[in-house]
Amino acid sequence: MRKLLTIFGIIGIVFCGGCKKDNYTPVVTICPVVISTNPANAAFSVPLNQVITATFNEKIDPSSVTSLSFTVSDAPVAGTISYSGFTASFTPTGGLTANTTYIARITTAVKDPYGNHLQTDYVWTFSTGATVNPTVISTDPVNNATNVPITQKVNATFSLPMDPTTITSTNFIIKQGLTPVAGTVSYTGMTATFSPATNLVSGAVYTATITTGVRNVAGTALPANYVWTFSTGSSIVPTVISTDPTSNATGVPLNKIVAATFSVPMLPTTITTTTYTLKQGSTNISGTVSYAGTTASFSPTGNLLPGLVYTATITTGVRNAAGAALLNNYVWTFTTGTTIAPTVISTDPVNNATGVALNKIIGATFSVPMNPATLTTSTFTLMEGTTPITGTVSYLGSTASFTPAANLLSGTTYTATITTGAKDVAGDPLSANYVWTFTTVGALGPLPVDLQSVAEFGIIAGVGVSNDAGASKIVNMNVGISPGVRSSITGFPPATIVNGVMYASDDISPPGVPAMLTKAKLDLTNAYLSAQSASNPAPVTVSGDQGGLTLTPGIYKSTSTLLIQSGNLTLDARGDVNAVWIFQVASGFTTVGGAGGNVILIGGAQASNVFWQTGTSATIGNNTAFQGNILALTSITMNPYATAVGRMLAINGSVVMTSTNTITKP
Repeated sequence: MRKLLTIFGIIGIVFCGGCKKDNYTPVVTICPVVISTNPANAAFSVPLNQVITATFNEKIDPSSVTSLSFTVSDAPVAGTISYSGFTASFTPTGGLTANTTYIARITTAVKDPYGNHLQTDYVWTFSTGATVNPTVISTDPVNNATNVPITQKVNATFSLPMDPTTITSTNFIIKQGLTPVAGTVSYTGMTATFSPATNLVSGAVYTATITTGVRNVAGTALPANYVWTFSTGSSIVPTVISTDPTSNATGVPLNKIVAATFSVPMLPTTITTTTYTLKQGSTNISGTVSYAGTTASFSPTGNLLPGLVYTATITTGVRNAAGAALLNNYVWTFTTGTTIAPTVISTDPVNNATGVALNKIIGATFSVPMNPATLTTSTFTLMEGTTPITGTVSYLGSTASFTPAANLLSGTTYTATITTGAKDVAGDPLSANYVWTFTTVGALGPLPVDLQSVAEFGIIAGVGVSNDAGASKIVNMNVGISPGVRSSITGFPPATIVNGVMYASDDISPPGVPAMLTKAKLDLTNAYLSAQSASNPAPVTVSGDQGGLTLTPGIYKSTSTLLIQSGNLTLDARGDVNAVWIFQVASGFTTVGGAGGNVILIGGAQASNVFWQTGTSATIGNNTAFQGNILALTSITMNPYATAVGRMLAINGSVVMTSTNTITKP
């Protein structure tokens, strides 16, 4: 029986002329319509391996969905047709062509099982993206790395999402010399991982290869095998080079943490309460063991007893990163005194804290009152890696505080240390350095766009670079053109490049310039596509004039043009110097001088972290001050006296400076 008028919730219902009757029951006839397509109408950057689909409001007679009633054309595209559920699918033979606009059509020959046809042809268009070769952008270990742990898993991260079915042990190979290493291969996010079946051999050189058999989701292969090498750590026997307390020390505080420092980095999993013990006579002392840097620490559960001899032992069960064991057990003794050293009983933030605020004041609270004169920037330090953080130290009650001179960096791990130079009012020092770490809150906004090698360019273009008038300057960056040639670069001088070089695709000196420019343009295209597809955090839709607004870090998406005119656009990082903005502009981007048109950075915002992905061309208005990196599909024009802290990067077209413009490295 046909559908009754009581059908609800169907989008795009079309009622056919006339009516049909089944078994003499009158019904309303509903014609089939297309309610959605993939790609959507006017979609762009469609993958080359896209399957084109059309979904209907009702079931369709499969026999009516044929290569004549469902077509895709630039020139006619060959493909196979299938139908399932409410959806018809067209699978192009050999994939689509890059940078091509296609017209898809469902004709009125399509009908439902009751013989009701589409009332009109359904037509939609879409455009494919550029053919972009995937690249390996990073590896772990890095190329030529040394002292790699024998337990290392080998990772390779790609510039684009890859087809997981191509990431296999055939296409991701590890060898020691000519001998393949057995292992398994997995793929997550954009990273492929090779997990060796057994530990690597110490002191050996390994070669990792990603072959051209790997392909991105569009079906484009790696342009060449990617090969890198690394070597595992040597099998040099580790030794204990110092202890705290030292061997035969006396008067050791009863709350002493017993530490041993090794000659080389050790494998932390081998340093346990089984391999690191403390005894008083034949009695085992309970405690916990930790390892940081090259130092292992034994923290007794309770205070030691006064006036007794204790024996600490590091056994041959401990091993270095290469798997080499201590040659002999290392044993030393010490004698306790009667004092209890001051201790750090709490910290703020706590050890291993995450999401710590960027304006955090770091605090440490002691077990007893301390001598304020011993709490200084020498005894209370904060480090980011090996870099000291400047700040001031204060003491109130029983708490010492370190106040950084500037906001901390987002997404960064810091190490705080109270040294044994800190003493209580009786003159007793801490029994050992107190060390803890914490990680700050992640950067505001999305991840930054990786410009890779094109970051060296203040200007790069496809067909032309010109300076029409005036003494324009590009400062601390290069100028390049590819595939355009040097004769297409004009107006230099009077334009000058300060601390940079001009490159063209037809340069024969120095050797390798054409290849370098090709790589830079590929990196630009990858950066453009990365900015265009960025989706975390969710993009905020914007349109029209952004002048007079203040925007916090994030992704801002315009489905057409974007403008800055009726005031300045302010970007507020809220104190996070790592904050990122990505503007996704589907069409043209323009700033207009006069009542505004400038881009203003506040709250620690950095021009290097602002990206303007522009679907056609961009124009920077007269006398405006611009901030950020423009990644334009076509061309970029800087009007008279406009300045930029950033980069003007055009994939296909030209970069034009009209009069006395300045582009400075962000």
